Amino acid sequence: MENKRRRVPALAPEERRAALIDATIPLLHEHGVDVSTRQIAQAAGVAEGTIFGVFETKSSLVVCSVIKALDPEETVAALTAIDRSRPLRERLATAAELIHARFRENAQLMTAARKLVITGELPRQMIANREILHAALTEVITEGADQLRRPPAAVASLLLLFCGANTYGPFGDPDNFSGEETVSLLLDGLLRRGTQ
Repeated sequence: MENKRRRVPALAPEERRAALIDATIPLLHEHGVDVSTRQIAQAAGVAEGTIFGVFETKSSLVVCSVIKALDPEETVAALTAIDRSRPLRERLATAAELIHARFRENAQLMTAARKLVITGELPRQMIANREILHAALTEVITEGADQLRRPPAAVASLLLLFCGANTYGPFGDPDNFSGEETVSLLLDGLLRRGTQ
């Protein structure tokens, strides 16, 4: 008797959407929004037409993929896990390292997101993600906030600003500007101690 190849059962539409999004994210890191539907289909192991069975356009798939890739859940969990009994400077340095890592990892995706027509769900989700990240970072700072001249939310905003400028700005140096250095700049400024 001849062995017949068994067909893999078809995925439900939501499972197919998820699989296509998962296959698209690494391609966006590599190619940005110039990724082709052929590349996506190959990575997902499906026919190119399958994409359009669950997404209206390539752009809608790209937007959904960027939204998932920029989800802050993993970074928020790591921020939440920072031991609040550690000194404020140490907590902030750890938080800065986490934020730097997140921004470095997603730099290509942020560039891709800026190239997309920014309407609909993507800008709303990006704003919501920023607010979630800001709230988690503020919580890290709250214990010991009496040592600071500014409220925890303002300090969180400044730390995010420094990390963002260091990753995305034209004068950034993410490889040589550690979380500890970022926090030193934020807490101590640039003057050497004992100078005016």
